[in-house]
Amino acid sequence: MKDAEQEICLSYKGVGKKFKNISALDDVYLEVCRGEIFGFIGPDGAGKTTLIRMAMGITNPDRGECTLLGSTDRRKARKNAGYVPQLFSLYTDMTVNENIALFGSLYGTSREIVLKRAEAILKRTGLWPFRERMVGKLSGGMKQKLALASGLMHTPEILFLDEPTTGVDPVARREFWAMLYELNKEGLTIIVSTPYMDEAELCTRKMFIDNGKILDVGTSEELLSRFDNKILKLELDERRAKEWLLKCANVRDANLFGSSYHIVVDDVASATREIRKELAMRYQEHPELYEITPNLEDLFVAFSGGTVSCRR
Repeated sequence: MKDAEQEICLSYKGVGKKFKNISALDDVYLEVCRGEIFGFIGPDGAGKTTLIRMAMGITNPDRGECTLLGSTDRRKARKNAGYVPQLFSLYTDMTVNENIALFGSLYGTSREIVLKRAEAILKRTGLWPFRERMVGKLSGGMKQKLALASGLMHTPEILFLDEPTTGVDPVARREFWAMLYELNKEGLTIIVSTPYMDEAELCTRKMFIDNGKILDVGTSEELLSRFDNKILKLELDERRAKEWLLKCANVRDANLFGSSYHIVVDDVASATREIRKELAMRYQEHPELYEITPNLEDLFVAFSGGTVSCRR
């Protein structure tokens, strides 16, 4: 849990936001402390991007208050904040060097300092050998590294990343997160939105949000301790099985994860007997069925589907 004495660098107090008749954020209360890697976790349209854009002063709340680095004047405070948007927004017809120098100059930094910072950041991100390459010819992973480098040019106190690894290969994702951890160890506060549960695990704390409402906040251990149900794993790769699984009286939900089902139940013994009875009638070879420890992906599906409850 966060230390009560830690400095709050981002807060939302009773924040609400609508776009036309659609509620993007509904009565959001949240505090992020300096030095955290904090995750905004939720499906598309949950409100993650709106939270980030509001923090950066790009959009304002209809009600409530949002503060960034202790100031309600977020447009002024964002000079000390970095932002890597969801969509790649650098100039593809310019070189890596030209792009990063441009972003550095936008913050009013002298050309000499910009060039020194650019060299240091490009070397750190592994882009220095490609500094004269046109950005349009970079791979997806290299483009994301360049976006990160651009967001660091003015040495921010807090960095926002909106689904930064979407469409990036697994190796590039690992390299990207390794850099984030290094930056965090040096004191940078990082806020990242992601739909990937393996990335959610890497955040020191995380918040689940859906339909503009916060569902729960905490460390992985805290969140999973409030999961009220049990999980059975069924080693069966058959999409049609969900239909009969959901008809079992003791089954709350069932979802195919890769080549096996995670089955949400209240009573392990009763559900196991019922499912095994169905398996014996339907299959000559009986697939393995056993209890497992719930993970964040189970929690994400539970929150998104709304079929099971968690204690707060």
